[in-house]
Amino acid sequence: MRTIFLVIVLLHGLIHLLGFIKAFNFQEIKELTLPVSKLEGTFWIIGAILFLIYGILYFINNKQAWLIAIIAVIVSQILIFYFWKDARFGTIPNLIILIVALVGLGSYLLHSEFTSRVKDDFEKNNQLSTELLTETDIAHLPIVVQKYLHYTKSVGQPKVKNFRAEFTGGMRSAPNDEFMTLQSLQYNFYQKPSRYFYMTASKMGLPATGLHLYQTETATFEVKLLHWFKVVDSKGDKMNQAETVTLLNDMCVLAPATLIDRRITWETINDSSVKVLFKIGSISISAMLYFNEKGELVNFISNDRYHTDGKKYISYPWATPVEDYKMINGYLLPSRAQLIYQKPDGEFIYGELVYKSVKYNLSRIED
Repeated sequence: MRTIFLVIVLLHGLIHLLGFIKAFNFQEIKELTLPVSKLEGTFWIIGAILFLIYGILYFINNKQAWLIAIIAVIVSQILIFYFWKDARFGTIPNLIILIVALVGLGSYLLHSEFTSRVKDDFEKNNQLSTELLTETDIAHLPIVVQKYLHYTKSVGQPKVKNFRAEFTGGMRSAPNDEFMTLQSLQYNFYQKPSRYFYMTASKMGLPATGLHLYQTETATFEVKLLHWFKVVDSKGDKMNQAETVTLLNDMCVLAPATLIDRRITWETINDSSVKVLFKIGSISISAMLYFNEKGELVNFISNDRYHTDGKKYISYPWATPVEDYKMINGYLLPSRAQLIYQKPDGEFIYGELVYKSVKYNLSRIED
């Protein structure tokens, strides 16, 4: 589909050269019956160049390609109106290109909101500690959690104040749906807990964007089809609680060094499982953590993360089994995870994730 669209853009741009050729008498163009002045011919070649530039920017996935497209369409359509008799059919590719450009604009605006929030948090949380995580720091944790921190190579490394993570995978909204491919980027901060999650995917063959925002105990989650039309809009107390569970899950899976946080309390169940309670402001949530003999975290289950479509909130146990531990930026972390709601009629696996990278203690946002 991208290739077909790119061909349309380039052919449409090349057609604009006809007006330039006729204006400067390089060759007779029988298809153009109206006279074209040299000034008008100059605008025709400007239109051609703009579409060529847009085609290149679109090909390399430039985030601001939409701006060149809109300018190109405006120039082109003014010329088409002026030479309507000869050029009216050029309105069709212009309309197609404008629609794609507006989709790109929607994506740009959502990504800008994400980056703006992250940049603002970096300004507020810019005091990064160089202290190393020591045996003394983890002494109050259950033995199995201490073993996990050693296994992940967290002890002896800097304490974690923030992290940036990238992953790929798939999501679906119903058990019989196909997984829609996704790419995601997130930033978490822990001095004043916050989480920003930006996801791009496709639904029914159309691009979609998901945006989780969590700050000062308040969470929102939006999914926009074509980057403009909301298909999910979640917020409120239950969403705030659910996203606090997700924040804790990130701490356990992606940033084990943060488990020394004094807002966490622990209860040892047996040699391979513990109960963790996490309190931020007025929100209190809990989860069970399960470990294997090697010291790997293998599952996280909480009853406090609601399943929601933005309208209804239903309480099911939420599980995130993890596996395939690999060295990621100096830490031994799980590289794969599943997202599961344990419904009465069986498990609903709604997400499968593969972690690409995790970076800790950044001083600024990275693209």
